[in-house]
Amino acid sequence: MTPKERLLTTLRLKVPDRVPMDLTGFNREAFRLFKEKTGSDNPAEYFGAEYDYGWVGFKGSKIDPKMYARFHKNLPEGARFNEWGTAFVVGSNPAFDHFIAPLTDVKSIEEFKDYPLPDFTAEYRHKHLEEEVSRIHQQGLAAIGGMACTIFEVSWQIRGFNELLTDFLIRREYAEALLDRITELSCFRARRFAEAGVDIIHIGDDVGMEHKTMMSRDLWWEWLGSRLSKVIESARQVKPDVLFYYHSDGYVEPFIPDFINIGIDCLNPVQPECMDPAKLKQKYGDRLAFWGTIGIQTTMPFGTPEDVRREVKERIGTVGRGGGLVIGPTHAIEPEVPLENIFAFVNAVKEYGKY
Repeated sequence: MTPKERLLTTLRLKVPDRVPMDLTGFNREAFRLFKEKTGSDNPAEYFGAEYDYGWVGFKGSKIDPKMYARFHKNLPEGARFNEWGTAFVVGSNPAFDHFIAPLTDVKSIEEFKDYPLPDFTAEYRHKHLEEEVSRIHQQGLAAIGGMACTIFEVSWQIRGFNELLTDFLIRREYAEALLDRITELSCFRARRFAEAGVDIIHIGDDVGMEHKTMMSRDLWWEWLGSRLSKVIESARQVKPDVLFYYHSDGYVEPFIPDFINIGIDCLNPVQPECMDPAKLKQKYGDRLAFWGTIGIQTTMPFGTPEDVRREVKERIGTVGRGGGLVIGPTHAIEPEVPLENIFAFVNAVKEYGKY
């Protein structure tokens, strides 16, 4: 099988020649340490990892993000802006970046309607997509269109986390005004990815904590699920066979039936510290593929190489049974992960992953 065929066969819940592996993410401090220790700037090549896909995305905006400074007061020194107007101060680790929302103190719905959003519809941001997809396909890889932080995370970074959740309950018109605008942009992006011919679209928002969800299933459906359904439909009107990969860290099991109902094909990252991957496979594996499952909070940083091998073997034997598993660490590699454990992961997948 080509790498593209292997990945798409897996996500369509059929049996490939072997289990696809994913070792593409290192956080910035882990990557710095990796280069310092090895002299390499290519982890996949250094560890002998295989990969089955390439990313495509919209180009960066030409709009000066400093235009958003007028929405902020008393920003700390060194604050930067992302393209949504959220200010942030870089931490020692991406998990420690401090976000400062621009619309925490709004007084009217008009402020949401007038707030400037990114120019994704501008041609210069997406006219290259077809060419990028073609280049990836020529390498025998699947093309993934990246649009993580699809609705919820972008919205709370603009409004403020506590403020947005409060809006869901008592200032509904505020939440509707913001989320509907974000959803419209996400529908456009998904549609353009489908027009460009991507095989998979990566959507998602973190809605899980360690052992519970951030909101009830009813609230999730009302504010997020119903809108994600529109995003998926926008793409499938253009390319009916495009696959959707949904990312949320943490415990999200109560939402899984709705994920399936709106057309999500694959769930990532399936943290074993939060949910039992084998039980999820048993309950949902005939309708949903799983991507991840190797603990980045436990086994990868703090286990031995033999612990890593044992976990890989167990996941392939349970979650990988009959297809439907892309195996990998459940988050970017962190600085605490020993190089020996990464080698153990790659070698174990090669040893145990053949069907």
